[in-house]
Amino acid sequence: MIKVAVFCAAGMSTSLLVKKIKDAAAKKGVELDIAAYSETDMVKHTDVNCVLLGPQIQFLTAKAKQIFDPHNIPVQVINSVDYGMMNGEKVLDTIIKLTNK
Repeated sequence: MIKVAVFCAAGMSTSLLVKKIKDAAAKKGVELDIAAYSETDMVKHTDVNCVLLGPQIQFLTAKAKQIFDPHNIPVQVINSVDYGMMNGEKVLDTIIKLTNK
């Protein structure tokens, strides 16, 4: 099971993308626990395998790394094209690469 936290400005704009990622994971048989949150909740979610940031909050990458690096949790900004196209399969591929699963 891969546990993923996706953060954006309010936790709402990523909800559709999270659904697409879940659909892609189901098709590939990947066990995935993924949810979207507001960037203000980062410190509450240090029990994940990886963290994705929406492109609109990429300026918070350093803050996210301060929070998650001590827990050995990789942090990555979602590719803006994949985000804009709501490409759940490509983002799932990113998750798999980040977690080596």
